[in-house]
Amino acid sequence: MAARRRTRVRAAGLGAGLLLLVTVVVLSVAVGARQLTPVEVWQGLFSAASPEHAVVQQMRLPRTLLGLLAGAALGVAGALMQALTRNPLADPGLLGINAGASAAVATATALFGVATVRGWIWFALLGAVVVTVAVHAVGGGRQATPERLALAGAALNAVLYSYVSAMMLLDSAALDRLRFWTVGSLATADFTTVGTVAPFILAGLLVGLAGARPLNALALGDDAARALGARPALVRAGTVTAVTLLCGAATAACGPIVFVGLLVPHLVRALTGPDLRWLLPYAAVLAPVLLLGADVLGRVLGRPGELQVGLVTAVLGGPLFLRLVARR
Repeated sequence: MAARRRTRVRAAGLGAGLLLLVTVVVLSVAVGARQLTPVEVWQGLFSAASPEHAVVQQMRLPRTLLGLLAGAALGVAGALMQALTRNPLADPGLLGINAGASAAVATATALFGVATVRGWIWFALLGAVVVTVAVHAVGGGRQATPERLALAGAALNAVLYSYVSAMMLLDSAALDRLRFWTVGSLATADFTTVGTVAPFILAGLLVGLAGARPLNALALGDDAARALGARPALVRAGTVTAVTLLCGAATAACGPIVFVGLLVPHLVRALTGPDLRWLLPYAAVLAPVLLLGADVLGRVLGRPGELQVGLVTAVLGGPLFLRLVARR
């Protein structure tokens, strides 16, 4: 009886999260330098003759779709990293994965002249893979502990972001191309970008969600996981693959956006507990709420311009992260 009631509560909470997500999506399309009414949004979506058509179809709709994809990617990647490392403070940004993708994109831009998401995404995926392996190796390999992984990630973060800054300072053309990308932004989104990253993010989400039950078993230890039919090495490889796809694609499209993958799983865990079969869907729904909400807030606070979404999430997430560290 208690289990059924808990399931109903979780399902109701997920439904409420979906309603909240729909609300934020509407706000993302309607709010900007120019406020649109619901009627104007509707006309912009479905009437090519409407004066709002260009604003909605070419600017706000692809921006909103990219926010949905990137938010889900970062939220699920954060939850997977925390489960895999058994570290509640793990995050693709804190463990250096976003920094690896950023360093690879900066290299592609400065040295090879790559200037599109279609080119960046392959470098971002490669950078994410290399740093994931490096953090695991520096952190102790199979004997890695959550603390050692966090320290290794912090060290590589510092080195790689210094490298990105050096690349931008030494190459003025790279600086112009990467100036907004490096702080994390949805402002340059278009349908080409959305179409480029969507297959990678959707594949990462599918792999991550498929690994929910085996990761639950792995939390009991390798021996218990094998007794329950899971294969620890395969589960870890699949999880790393999912995180690489999610972080690499999101970073290539939006730049390094921090704290989304850290905060959302923490907030969700209070509702779902550690069960990844619920935690991952919740994160996939509520992380876009946070990302799009921060993007809308940046547009409102920065009028007639805007504040980049990466700045807003950093300002919102920094104090909460400090609180989490102090509590632990």
